[in-house]
Amino acid sequence: MPPAADHCHPPAGPVRPDRRLVITALIALAVFGVSLLPGFGDLNAALLNYLSLIWWAVLLGFVIGGLIDHFVPDEFIYALLGAPTLRSVLLAVVAGFLMSACSHGILAIAMQLYRKGAGIPAVMAFLLATPWANLPITILMFGFFGVQALLIIACAMAIALTTALGYTLLQRAGRIEAAAPAAPAEDYQWSAFSQFDAASAARGVYRGAMNLANMVLWWIIIGLLIAAVLGAYLPQHVFTEWLGPTPLGLAATLAVATVIEVCSEGSAPIAFELYEQIGKLGNPFVFLMAGVVTDYTEIGLVWTTIGRRTAIWLPLLAVPQVLLAGMLLNLL
Repeated sequence: MPPAADHCHPPAGPVRPDRRLVITALIALAVFGVSLLPGFGDLNAALLNYLSLIWWAVLLGFVIGGLIDHFVPDEFIYALLGAPTLRSVLLAVVAGFLMSACSHGILAIAMQLYRKGAGIPAVMAFLLATPWANLPITILMFGFFGVQALLIIACAMAIALTTALGYTLLQRAGRIEAAAPAAPAEDYQWSAFSQFDAASAARGVYRGAMNLANMVLWWIIIGLLIAAVLGAYLPQHVFTEWLGPTPLGLAATLAVATVIEVCSEGSAPIAFELYEQIGKLGNPFVFLMAGVVTDYTEIGLVWTTIGRRTAIWLPLLAVPQVLLAGMLLNLL
């Protein structure tokens, strides 16, 4: 799927559930209906368990995403990331953490940041800050992992920062492409605040939330269905023997996530199923991070937009850190 696919850039006009969301919702309803039949009790229990965990997080995430979409100008984020400084990298980490888009939309935004003058380290920090791609999924993580989600988020942001600093050193040494010439930031206004109107704000927040739902909710549903089937029917020894909390198990988890390449929005439920089966945070963390550090779509886009050396260094810098963080999390 190209990074600038239509579902990442919704057209103007009335916002309705798109075809992908409708189809996946109908499939989910059909699967739930089957789970009510005799002999499918385990599947029904798994589905209800996941729904009870995530419904509030999904709803809250889309509301917050709609608020950000309506009230925060895109240009405000672009304007902060152009200077080749530690401040820009830190701001890129925060911006990536707060951004709400699908994973391919995040890629498109990151490349637009680069074209607008953001430095390579800041762009890579932006991409790595939340590998599950958007704020609603970040909130969803708390529904799955509770307060331990803070550890996963902190590790992801730390890897984003250290990888960006690595890119800074590589750029100074001439090992990656030179910085793009900085473009002047476009003018932007906080018009949603200065010209506040309650009815207009409600429509804008709804539109932003609905656009976000069209981008990511269908992937959440797919991930939930996969995780429920895995939890109901895959023997636990498969998890413990092949994807266990060992260095080899972490490497296998990274390989499986790379091959499956579930869109980042669908990875959180599967990562939680890993956590349920293994009881450790390291493997779920590695599974989540694989959506960025080994994703061939992302590496290919960085290759063609920024340069070959920057793309090659992404897994070289990030994968060892991800595996190390996974091992440390498995010790907890």
